[in-house]
Amino acid sequence: MRWWKVLGVAGFVGVAATGVVIVRAERKRRAYTPEEIRDRLRLRIAEEEPGAPGASEAPEASS
Repeated sequence: MRWWKVLGVAGFVGVAATGVVIVRAERKRRAYTPEEIRDRLRLRIAEEEPGAPGASEAPEASS
């Protein structure tokens, strides 16, 4: 019976730790403005496809 209690507590701690990681990632993701997200996506596209239309319009990274 003791092992079930230890296993249950370990499972609860694992779920709580996962929740903390998710909340931190969400806060970091929401810290960007929509313009920053668009700029980052345009840069990524320009890096992946250098000959793609609009690749020359990609703004410089300001970070």
